[in-house]
Amino acid sequence: MSTQRVFVARLVGCAVFDPAGDRLGKVRDVVVIYRKDDPPRVVGLVVEIPGRRNVFLSIGRVTSIRAGQVITTGLINVRRFQQRGGEVRVMAEMLGRKVYFTDGSGEAVIEDVAIERDRLGMWDIGQLFLRKPKTSGSPFAKGPTTFADWQDVREQQSPGEAQSAEQLVATYSELKPADLANTLLDLPDERLLEVAEELSDGRLADALEEMPEDDQVHILEALGDERAADILDQMEPDDAADVLAQLPEDQREELLELMEPEEAEDVRALLKYGPDTAGGLMTSEPIVLSADSTVAEALALIRRHELHPALAAAVFVTLPPYETPTGRLLGMVHFQRMLRYPPHERLGAIIDETADAVPATASAAEVARMLASYNLVSLPVVDQAHRLVGAVSVDDVLDYLLPEDWRSHDGDETPKPAAGGARR
Repeated sequence: MSTQRVFVARLVGCAVFDPAGDRLGKVRDVVVIYRKDDPPRVVGLVVEIPGRRNVFLSIGRVTSIRAGQVITTGLINVRRFQQRGGEVRVMAEMLGRKVYFTDGSGEAVIEDVAIERDRLGMWDIGQLFLRKPKTSGSPFAKGPTTFADWQDVREQQSPGEAQSAEQLVATYSELKPADLANTLLDLPDERLLEVAEELSDGRLADALEEMPEDDQVHILEALGDERAADILDQMEPDDAADVLAQLPEDQREELLELMEPEEAEDVRALLKYGPDTAGGLMTSEPIVLSADSTVAEALALIRRHELHPALAAAVFVTLPPYETPTGRLLGMVHFQRMLRYPPHERLGAIIDETADAVPATASAAEVARMLASYNLVSLPVVDQAHRLVGAVSVDDVLDYLLPEDWRSHDGDETPKPAAGGARR
């Protein structure tokens, strides 16, 4: 059920503000991607900033759209907007398109598009404002208008027309990242790269994380440095570091310079560690809270739908600062333990003092033994000063222990461990 609806034509020209109330620019367009069975999903806004430069604002950075204004987190990539494959601009490309009613009642032209926010915070295209053909012979007459849901209309496709990469992307919209990765790798190389161009940055990043590193590098190199940097921004830092580690140093540094500074900083930190160490396997973005935080606050954080399940299994309690590298690690609290206490209970009072941390230099084999010995799904990783620098999860260790071609094994065939513990 929709909780908010905004018509794009009315949204264009609205001011964009940061949380402090400072004006950043104004909306120029809305960017969507098509899906197979569902209405197109909004991925961001085209925003004009001072200097008449159009930049892309991810919808994930938008906290509020109301009363003629857009509020953001304040983080905007000031690189000039470049439309990616599979992206469609509502004002520039959708308005004026001819559509046909699925009930056979005729055709109409799109005059406006409503985007709607659901209970999970996602924005999709909802109703269309349509104008039907005029019924009067007067040159000044206009056809009647009507509203229709996206599912009630279709765009015409010529008989025998080959499926475009954009349409192929739509058929993949419901695939899980691992399945999408396997589907892409089954395509001929030319078609693979064509479809990769059409995928949104976030969707392609999810798929790349499920591919062997050689294939990751091949696709990113084919897409060009700027697009590759955008995709690396969307990947988990540890996965991005694994890809960059395969590249020559000069190319790696060039891509890091093109990435968002905060994302690049996390990746640089991970590149300092060997690939077969806890530091090389970990993610640098675990959930970190203070000892005064409550169970309710911790549970609210692990409920986030975009959080990896292994990272949502526990929160880490440290002294300030609370971003890696943090202050001294005090311990961890598993979500099952939190469920046994009232919401107002302080985390500092229920820390699991039996859970040990591993140094960033610990071997992958040592990490695997600890996870198996204590039936854990994640472990804190610390530096020499016992500051939390990340967390290594069981899926990270499995990726390391399984042979490089484990994704290609079918059915009940049991893959044998790679000699010497070769990584992926």
